[in-house]
Amino acid sequence: MPLHPVIALVLAQRLLELMHAGANTRRLRARGAVEVGAGHYPLMVLLHGAWLLALALAVPPDVQPHGVPLVGFGLLMLARVWVLASLGPYWTTRILTLPGAPLVRRGPYRLVRHPNYWIVAGEVALLPLAFDAVAIAVLFSALNGALLAWRIAVEDGALAPRRLNARGSSAASG
Repeated sequence: MPLHPVIALVLAQRLLELMHAGANTRRLRARGAVEVGAGHYPLMVLLHGAWLLALALAVPPDVQPHGVPLVGFGLLMLARVWVLASLGPYWTTRILTLPGAPLVRRGPYRLVRHPNYWIVAGEVALLPLAFDAVAIAVLFSALNGALLAWRIAVEDGALAPRRLNARGSSAASG
């Protein structure tokens, strides 16, 4: 089954990200990082895989995408690169916490908490809309939103002690 070139590029990009995340995960675990919320991780993989599969099945390879949502998606991809660069070796697709590691406060993390999740939410909606796949955009946006609410709660819980330590140390240093 031939894929639309845009869908094929997104699939390739996601696979490269998974390889990069896997390498970062192995390095972080070797340094003592602990995973939290592993129970929801297979659901994340399933959701994103199903999203891409739904697009692959729904979008004929020769259809012209709409420019505005496609440009929006492209801008979100650039923002994703900013997130990955800002997190550097700490970026993974899992929730890993490395005791004693400082919280990242550069790049988009200076502006908003969980910027990658905002970006993903936009991508999940915009790419299907670029191909008039409104049902895919609505369904997967709703599923992604529910899963991200769970994930953000888990991640915030894991990072809370480090946030408290960061505030305490900055207050102590004057």
